[in-house]
Amino acid sequence: MRTGLRALSMGDKLRLLEDLWDSIAADQAALPLTDEQRVEIDRRLDAYESDNLKGRESNEVLAAIKGRL
Repeated sequence: MRTGLRALSMGDKLRLLEDLWDSIAADQAALPLTDEQRVEIDRRLDAYESDNLKGRESNEVLAAIKGRL
């Protein structure tokens, strides 16, 4: 006899996961950042904003990853 999560179809499991993720995203204030995390985020944002290279196209990134595999 299957019970609990194992009894759910794959589609139902995915919907449950999506609902759970959405509830976490909606409740982000419940997980406040530490001072260290805030400093690191600010450091990374400053580095991003001062860099003239704003990123690469996704196909370029994927090709580089595939080349390393």
